[in-house]
Amino acid sequence: MIFLIITIIVCVPFAIFALSNMEMVRLGLWPTDYVIDVPISLAILTGMALGILLGGLMVWVAELGQRRRARRAERTVRVLQSQVDALQARPSAPVSSGPATLALPSAR
Repeated sequence: MIFLIITIIVCVPFAIFALSNMEMVRLGLWPTDYVIDVPISLAILTGMALGILLGGLMVWVAELGQRRRARRAERTVRVLQSQVDALQARPSAPVSSGPATLALPSAR
């Protein structure tokens, strides 16, 4: 429901803009003689849409490295957590209460 409300709030100004700018404009592709006549609102809104899509694509590509590092870190955390769990499941060695003695090699 919230998505629908936000969509209406965003789309209504675009529709008003498109309806109030119906003059035709000639768009041409420079190295060729290709020319098309379109309403100015369509030219502007198409340019905006292409800019938004290209910007989103650039952000998505830039975040690929961050996502890869995050997946690698999650894998490392899982491996380390399984090692911690394995160490905690091991029975602990008895701790001696006396002082530890070291046997020194005898001198001949």
